Amino acid sequence: MANVDSFLHDLKLIRETGPLVLNITNVVVANPTANALLALGGSPLMSHAEEEAVDLVAISHALVVNIGTLNQPDIRAMRAAWAAAAARPIPVVFDPVGAGASGLRTATSLSLLDAHRPTIIRGNGSEVLTLAGESGGAKGVDSTRSTDAALDSARILARARGCVVCVSGESDVVTDGHRVCRVFGGHALMPRVTGLGCTATALCAAFAAVNPDPFEATVHGMACMAMAGALAGARATGPGTMQLHFLDALHALDAADAGRLFRVEGS
Repeated sequence: MANVDSFLHDLKLIRETGPLVLNITNVVVANPTANALLALGGSPLMSHAEEEAVDLVAISHALVVNIGTLNQPDIRAMRAAWAAAAARPIPVVFDPVGAGASGLRTATSLSLLDAHRPTIIRGNGSEVLTLAGESGGAKGVDSTRSTDAALDSARILARARGCVVCVSGESDVVTDGHRVCRVFGGHALMPRVTGLGCTATALCAAFAAVNPDPFEATVHGMACMAMAGALAGARATGPGTMQLHFLDALHALDAADAGRLFRVEGS
């Protein structure tokens, strides 16, 4: 069961072993995602080349597939990397950014999921509803639906795809179709910093690289985001300093912080 002690155990493993997380991600978030993984204690690897996907997966401990700035060469790289990850196997965390906002994003998400089983899907309420076959009501890449509105669909999606689903929002919900946890914390400035949702996906991948239970790893990744967000928000004066302090908070997060700020309910 996810708790503060199991979280600290995983955090220690990440900082001691520096798991390599391969990211086929969008151009908007490549830099903040890489910096967040480094601040946490992991090791980021960023690529968009189909030609090197198999080689890079072979040395990686987890794979992130993020469709945020989608194009056909990236789709080919995603397919090649995901197939290689399934063969190893290493955990794959899928971020369906903007699914429901365009036919390309929705069709690509469903096609990737039909071809390969994800370990974790992390998205907002609109994205999760879309993948579950309902009307997501996306506003660009932003959600118009709450985590509560997407909870039943998240359960259905998790069971259908055989994975863990995380719906992020004001509070986060994590489910494997049977177990459900809610993660609380964060700060109101977090939605004003681009890429923090994608950063959460990458952190979940780092935790999945050291924890064989994807459900627990996802809870730990989202709790880490929430705690770092709360610490950063207490010092920030706006979105710019929020991003700066968030990286520092990830780097400095310790047992005392976790003891105060780890807020998870459920099983």
